[in-house]
Amino acid sequence: MSLLCSTQSKITSSGIALLLAWLCHGSALAVERSDILLDIVNHCVDPAQANYCTQCRAPRNDAACGAPLDCKKSTEVWALNASYTAIRDIKMCGCPASFVHGLALPISTVRGVEDPRRPDGIWQFAWDVATSRIETEALALVVNPQFHRSQNQLHVHLLRLSKDGRQQLAKHLPSYVSSLDQVWTSATQSAAAKGLADYGVLVAQRGPKDYLVVVTAESPEDAFTEWRCK
Repeated sequence: MSLLCSTQSKITSSGIALLLAWLCHGSALAVERSDILLDIVNHCVDPAQANYCTQCRAPRNDAACGAPLDCKKSTEVWALNASYTAIRDIKMCGCPASFVHGLALPISTVRGVEDPRRPDGIWQFAWDVATSRIETEALALVVNPQFHRSQNQLHVHLLRLSKDGRQQLAKHLPSYVSSLDQVWTSATQSAAAKGLADYGVLVAQRGPKDYLVVVTAESPEDAFTEWRCK
């Protein structure tokens, strides 16, 4: 076992657990470590693709690729359309059924918060998927800053706020939008006002069709959410 795999239990930063599990437990298909999520999107979410079972490093258990795979070796797809997909984050593996952590991703290649191609529609897609699993008053959607992530494919975390998360958010000068299609524009303006070149984004509900948007230099996932089970 490599040093990278042997140190898995000591690493807690956002996204690293997913990266290590697919590196250490997934197939041996060669891919840059920072592109594993992109590889999952390209080869694992749609079992109708040619040579799916040999091209995908972590096949879906409903894809008829053989015996059911362990949670950490499989991809669980929550939603899929022509533009986006939502999957279970590997940090759910081994956790109680009440713990929820998903990822919403574009099907096209988009690096992250810094990418001008970041799609406005991903926020509504992520919200719609998340509300079927998380109560709206506790729901948080998060994108981490460029320098607080392990993967170079845009992914929105679908999470619950921590117990004091909403109170902590109030200290970070949130902006407010009436449509989730306005999140990127609002975040860009807030980041400029705060002098942040790199930033993370958190979205939560303030009221019906009313959302707060917080940008921070650090990881909003770490600061405000229940991103892993105890």
